Amino acid sequence: MPEDIRDVPAEQYWDTFESKWTSLLSYRYLGRQHKSLDKNAGDREVMLLRHDMRNSAGGIMAAPLCIASPESGGMSDDLYVPNPVIASMQVLDDARDVREIEIRREVIHIGRTMGFSRAAIVDAGNPERVIALSEGMGVSLGGTPMGHELVDNPPIEIVDSPNLPALHSVFGATRRSDGTWILPELSAELSSPDAALHLGPIHVVLETAAVELTAVAAGTDRLQVEDWHVMFVARGKVGPFRVEGRAIPADANRYGCQLTLIDEGNNERVVTSGSAVFRVV
Repeated sequence: MPEDIRDVPAEQYWDTFESKWTSLLSYRYLGRQHKSLDKNAGDREVMLLRHDMRNSAGGIMAAPLCIASPESGGMSDDLYVPNPVIASMQVLDDARDVREIEIRREVIHIGRTMGFSRAAIVDAGNPERVIALSEGMGVSLGGTPMGHELVDNPPIEIVDSPNLPALHSVFGATRRSDGTWILPELSAELSSPDAALHLGPIHVVLETAAVELTAVAAGTDRLQVEDWHVMFVARGKVGPFRVEGRAIPADANRYGCQLTLIDEGNNERVVTSGSAVFRVV
């Protein structure tokens, strides 16, 4: 199991953080850099969109947007040990012809332990075109020692192609024989610095299960997510992590979906609760 960075001596903290940050798959694989943490991140917070970030109808998926705009209440790893509490995403535009997005973040308020933030995700080439609205809440598990420096953490070079593997396979999610989707046991690639399941694989596996459940109910996988809401109930510590869910029809063209992520290796503890709204394209 990965080590919790809060247990590391202060003099080893930032070397350990660099090792953990450069092992984490979420941001490196999707090409999302953070100017408060990564060298050469640039002044604009942008991310290229690829085929593996789109649904079967060509529209944008929720998980890449949530990874692009991780709502931690405005708290970053340079000053805090942040954990997300709530992430909410409303998709206004399916971004079918958008090549790159820009994340325009806003910190609403940071208190003693809780923070509140939001963002507008726009077309980087046409910033007046708003793709999605994001907001959320985060909690600080502790502070950090002095001596923070930006980390050399370049994105993994991915050549865009319709043949790219699905994001769920990259993050190790698999479907059991009974149809249940799971993430594997916790590893450095899936873990945040505090040794908990990172928000990236959580969003990915939840959306994978949600689309599949809703496709069965709707009779088609041509679905566009419009609303995505996730509550991070507890830290995922062990794994495997199992998704349970159900699709709820509203009418012939709109469906809801409720989801729960459970840590099987930690006494079946509920890690995350989520809900989504899809429309048939």
